Amino acid sequence: MAESDINNNAAVQRETRVLMWSLLAVIVIVIALAIIGLVFLKQPADIIEGQAEATSVNVSGKLPGRITAFYVKEGDMVKTGDTLVHIHSSLAEAKLMQAEGMKTAAEAMNQKVDAGTRVQIIQSAEGLVAQAAAARNITHKTYQRMENLYKEGVISAQKRDEAKAAYDAAVAAEQTAQSQLALARAGAQKEDKESAAAMVGVAQGGVDEVQSLLEDQYLVAPCDGQIDQIYPEPGELVSLGAPIMSVLKVADKWVTFNVREEYLNEMRLGNKIKVMIPALDKKETDVEIYYIRDMGSYATWRATKSTGEWDSRTFQIKARPTDTIADLHPGMTVVYRP
Repeated sequence: MAESDINNNAAVQRETRVLMWSLLAVIVIVIALAIIGLVFLKQPADIIEGQAEATSVNVSGKLPGRITAFYVKEGDMVKTGDTLVHIHSSLAEAKLMQAEGMKTAAEAMNQKVDAGTRVQIIQSAEGLVAQAAAARNITHKTYQRMENLYKEGVISAQKRDEAKAAYDAAVAAEQTAQSQLALARAGAQKEDKESAAAMVGVAQGGVDEVQSLLEDQYLVAPCDGQIDQIYPEPGELVSLGAPIMSVLKVADKWVTFNVREEYLNEMRLGNKIKVMIPALDKKETDVEIYYIRDMGSYATWRATKSTGEWDSRTFQIKARPTDTIADLHPGMTVVYRP
């Protein structure tokens, strides 16, 4: 064998040994890193992600009509009683005029009943009483004369009886005329007066009903807060009870989480937990749990019965910050680390 072939074989063997040792070193390094990772690396901590919320109050009214003007815009801060919107309803105004007309008519009728019978009717009744009294006097005198003549035997008993009957009829006519006069002076019956007064009350109720509707033509803020959303545009028609806008009660904020039931041992009613708000430079704050509710079978996180375990159900947790956080807005993410 030539000397050059021997040298080539020696070089190949050296390269092979170097490659084998290099591969062995890489394997050792990988194994070492894996061991170090298993020993020193920690499992990432579980986190529960929720969000901030605030009470929202819908503004709606009893008056269907057309939006004529908004006095606020989305984002404005308002106080209780501030005027928010004007709704115009020509139909309600027409009904008010109708109700007021019915009230005027009922009041006129009531006044007529209270005023009693007209003076002319009373005077006529008095005249009839006077006529009846005069007729009674004449028939009484005639009867007395007939009685005396009968006693003297001048006239028959029949003539005396006819005079007596005429006198009795005159007395009855006088009593009837006096009753008519008393009725005219007394005016309407008690029931008629009560009925007329009741009609006035019914008419006033109709006016009050329409006026209560018209009170809602200017809707005011039901609470202190911020205008969140305005639904219709100026000029649009709104129906009875339709929400026109919503007001956020910024003073009433809370955070809500959906958690698996295995975390409930750490999240009990009245407990305070520490949460982090990423949007506020990862600010940490304490919140107090005030509400826990099962979200139902449809909110099950996962079914594990096939593996011999149990279903893990979901619960909704609500908690209020213990400190006031002005920059916490509804919708912000809130993180809790069990």
